[in-house]
Amino acid sequence: MRLRHYLLRFGLPYNFYLQRGIEMMSRTTLGIAAAGAGLCFIGYCIYFDQKRRSDPDFKQKLREKRKKLRQQKQAQSKTQLPDLSSPEAMQRFFLQEVQQGEELLAAGDIENGVEHLSNAVAVCGQPQQLLQVLQQTLPPQVFQLLIQRLPSAGQRLMMSSAAAGGGDQSASLEEDDLE
Repeated sequence: MRLRHYLLRFGLPYNFYLQRGIEMMSRTTLGIAAAGAGLCFIGYCIYFDQKRRSDPDFKQKLREKRKKLRQQKQAQSKTQLPDLSSPEAMQRFFLQEVQQGEELLAAGDIENGVEHLSNAVAVCGQPQQLLQVLQQTLPPQVFQLLIQRLPSAGQRLMMSSAAAGGGDQSASLEEDDLE
């Protein structure tokens, strides 16, 4: 009662004091509650991580999971090589690989983009000219990666042609064309 009397004497309404006190108290309480919730969350994360790492099969499960992801990624990145006896199929494959390589490089997927471009260079009729164009258009690091991948792309192409029964055609592709 006295507080109300003093507040009114100084021209302040009684509910002004109550509102300010509640507002300040709720901010403090809210801050303490948020800090407590944050500490509980961090504590739970530490507890869960410690429990997970102490599991005897943790490393083995992690290796298996990474191996599966790697195998899935390799299965997705495998390209179906065309029939080497058909010029139309080779041309279609070349254009498709160049387009996919450019799209992947533009999207930031350098590894897969370079793989598709190396496949295109491997089946190209004039690889030296294509490499000159790519050297002018690609960044130097990406071009160096492409040059490093060319021998493996050529080997894949030769192995697929030999598996398809085109052993005579694989001999016509020279190593000089790929380098």
